Amino acid sequence: MITVKHVAKNAVRIQYTEGKVSDTLPEWIYVRNEEVDDCSLTVKVDKKRHTLYIKNAKGETVFVATRHQLQNGQSTLTFTSERDECLFGLGQFQDGYSNVRGLSRRLTQVNTQISLPMLLSSKGYGILWNNYGMTEFNPSDQYVKLTKKRGEGTREEVDVTSTEGSKREVREHNFFESTLDIVESGDYSLLLDVGQKMARRHNLTVDDQTVINMQNLWLPPTASQIVHLEAGRHILKAELTRDDKPVVYYHKVKDETVFRSPVATSVDYTVFVGSPDEVIASYRHLTGDCPLIPSWALGYIHCRERFHSSEEILQTVNRFRQEEMPISMIVQDWQYWGKYGWNAMKFDEQFYPDPKALTDSLHKLGVRLMVSVWSKIDKSSEVGRWMQASDYYIPGTDWIDFFNPDAAAAYWHQFSNRLVPLGIDAWWQDATEPENDDLAGRWVNKGRWPGEQVRNVYPLLVNKTVYEGLVSINGEKPDAKSQMILTRCGFSGIQRYGAALWSGDVGNDWETLKRQITAGLGVQAAGIPWWTYDAGGFFRPADQYTNPDYIERMLRWIELSVYLPLMRVHGYMSNTEAWNYGEEAKEIIKECLKERERLRPYLDDCARRVSTEGYTLMRPLVFDFADDPIALRQKYEYMFGPRFLISPVTEAGVTTWKTYLPKIKGRWKERRTGEIYTGGQYVTTSVDKSYIPVFELIE
Repeated sequence: MITVKHVAKNAVRIQYTEGKVSDTLPEWIYVRNEEVDDCSLTVKVDKKRHTLYIKNAKGETVFVATRHQLQNGQSTLTFTSERDECLFGLGQFQDGYSNVRGLSRRLTQVNTQISLPMLLSSKGYGILWNNYGMTEFNPSDQYVKLTKKRGEGTREEVDVTSTEGSKREVREHNFFESTLDIVESGDYSLLLDVGQKMARRHNLTVDDQTVINMQNLWLPPTASQIVHLEAGRHILKAELTRDDKPVVYYHKVKDETVFRSPVATSVDYTVFVGSPDEVIASYRHLTGDCPLIPSWALGYIHCRERFHSSEEILQTVNRFRQEEMPISMIVQDWQYWGKYGWNAMKFDEQFYPDPKALTDSLHKLGVRLMVSVWSKIDKSSEVGRWMQASDYYIPGTDWIDFFNPDAAAAYWHQFSNRLVPLGIDAWWQDATEPENDDLAGRWVNKGRWPGEQVRNVYPLLVNKTVYEGLVSINGEKPDAKSQMILTRCGFSGIQRYGAALWSGDVGNDWETLKRQITAGLGVQAAGIPWWTYDAGGFFRPADQYTNPDYIERMLRWIELSVYLPLMRVHGYMSNTEAWNYGEEAKEIIKECLKERERLRPYLDDCARRVSTEGYTLMRPLVFDFADDPIALRQKYEYMFGPRFLISPVTEAGVTTWKTYLPKIKGRWKERRTGEIYTGGQYVTTSVDKSYIPVFELIE
């Protein structure tokens, strides 16, 4: 049976069920789900065929669902996607795609990947898939297993982060092969699954042509690509790590889009109709408006892995002041707990003798402090023993079970008593996936729900606990809801908890930079406004301070970060301060920080609109130029607020850069030179290592 609920003027929630549904899960995505009387949409249901049509206020059909299916606890939705349609969103993925029409993705939560089951169409609608578990987007039922070839591959030693801290790993690469028989020529979506919870490398060749190739110390277990294949037999090869068990899933791209969740009691989704801004505003209205971000969070955020003492933090801030380099917030990363155990919610006084005095000193210097806090707690620590005595861990892990309200309350009790009184301004909730997709195969909330049923929603509950706790103790203040939380993972609705996302522990190469841009735009199209990356890359080369090739890349990362919702530098085993990279780099970075400060009034105004209008600051071009097909094909350009078109430089050694200027009624002005251009054309402008092209829209 298909039921239709009109939940907003431009939104309907659709549910398909068979028989009696006994779903005990809370409503975690929506804060508003009541029937409304003023919905402008018309919905027609064919009960026999289980199909559905949605028309907008003009009577135009904008959405057609062709299949609603429940089978063996698995829910499937299929809807029409015309060939000229572009689809954006689904969150943060490392496959490099902006338009995901036809692409296969597996929506899970792991370091560098954030799954947000929300899509935005260039055809005037958006769709939110209401399932808390793992979801297959455009799944493939056909697959081939790759077989490891005999002989040993290459070996390397690498430094990596883990939930136990930094460590060194030996990684061995091996070669895998298989054949793929294609019956009909066409475009095919390929999904490579390495067969582990995390990958170290994504690599796939078809007939000796590389179609997937990415290497990082942390990668999601799957990667996707659309390729054209002729009918016949094709040779697949992959160079992966030793313990991988690679499988390639494939299907021919069709004029349809599919959501499939293997654990479900209904087919449940919401369709929003209108312009991209109208869709996102309605999404936020139903799932929770975004509180106003503190103005100081919009300045430069300085971070590194890691500061080792209060003295080191204060020395660094004073050096910023001496260099006349703007800084708004400084960040204490992990392991400040020292001898007390992982995330003991206590500073080791040998290195941090008086944390409250530290925050007071920073505040006198006009700088805020952010501190890393985890949802993983060492069971041998004082807090851990207390939590374990009450059975508040997810069984078999060191992660707190936030699905259990008592466990969440206990976590906040410790957090609020041990950390909040120290005057810390912002909170870095790290590894909130939880790391390595650790809910799979486990039970939560005292054995009430299988982890697979709630596999993607854990980060939402972690941030809910912290945000609602902060608001409750600041309830008398006018800005009580204006909190700052940075988190490595999220789920639909997380914007209502004042949470900003970032792209996790990524590398620093040019390809990784490009993939972070498409990843960030995917987050924006999924309705989450505050996002950033580790400018300069988290994993950096050992000779980073003198390597001219790396410094050039680092500068491009930082120059682009000026025009991200949040500007933040970070790096593993790095002293990320600008003065460590030579005088020229220091001066370029200094100018970037000053430019961010000059933009602060503009950013404050955009932030107000994010909070009051459901606005989006980092804007995929579909938001403003949905009728310009060339604009929709630009993977890396985006609008930064209503005025600025950003054209990232993503290649080494260039002196000119090509930018597409979308069609507009007014004109475009290059900010650096003041030169005026008309829209609807590609232009080539000069660049050097100190800036990227930015164009201002003028009437």
